[in-house]
Amino acid sequence: MTFAPALHAEWIKIRTLRSLCGALLAVFVATTAFSALAGASDTSDPGLDPLFTALSGVIPGQIAAISFGAMAVASEFHGGALRVTLAATPRRGRWFAAKATAIAVPSLVVGLATALAALLAARAGLGGAADGLTADEQTRAVVGCGVYLMLMSLFAAGLAALLRSGVGTLSLLIPFILVVSFVIGDKTGTAADFLPDKAGQVVLYETHDGPLGPWTGLAVTALWSALALLAGGWSVRRRDA
Repeated sequence: MTFAPALHAEWIKIRTLRSLCGALLAVFVATTAFSALAGASDTSDPGLDPLFTALSGVIPGQIAAISFGAMAVASEFHGGALRVTLAATPRRGRWFAAKATAIAVPSLVVGLATALAALLAARAGLGGAADGLTADEQTRAVVGCGVYLMLMSLFAAGLAALLRSGVGTLSLLIPFILVVSFVIGDKTGTAADFLPDKAGQVVLYETHDGPLGPWTGLAVTALWSALALLAGGWSVRRRDA
C-alpha cells in the first residue's frame, strides 16, 4: 500500500472513533471557555499580558490535544488492531508516517479554529485592555497556538507509540505539564524555558523575556515532538505487533 491509501485509512479511523472526535471537540470547548473566563476577569493588573490572557485557555485545552494524539496511537495496541493494520500496510515506517500525518492535520485545523475563537471570546471581556494588540501580534499568536497544539498532539503520539499505552502516556504527560513543569521552572530558571510546553507557549505572549522568541520556542517544541516521533517510530519498527 502506498502512502496516500495508508493516510486515507488512518483518517477513516480517526473520524469514525467517537473518543477521538470528542477529544478534538474538547480542545475547542475547553480552550475557548477558559479564555473567555480569563478575559472576563480583573484586567486592572499593570503587568497583564492581554494576548496571553486571551489565549490562556490553551493551558487546560492542551490536555485534550495530548489525549487526542495519545489515544489515536494507543488504539492500535488494543485487541490486535496493529496486526490487522500491518497486514494491510506492511511497511511500518510508512504506516507510522501516515498515522502521524492523520493526527497532525486535524490537530492543526482544530487548533487554528480554537485559537481564533478563544481570542475573539476573550477580547469581548478584555475590552480596552486589548486595544493595544496589533494585527500582526494577534495573527502570530493564533497561528502559533494552532501549531503548538498540533506539536503537543504529535509529542503525545510519539510517546504513546514508544510506551504502547495511552494511559501510560497521559499519566506521564499530564502531571508533567500541570505540575512538574512549573516546579522545575521555579527551581532551574532558564533551563525550564526549553521544556516542550514552556518553549512553545512563548508564542502566546505579547512581550516575552528569556532566551527564546515566539518562533524559536515553537522550534524547540517541534524538536521535542520530532524526537518523540522518532523514538515511537523506532519502537514500532523494532518490536512485535
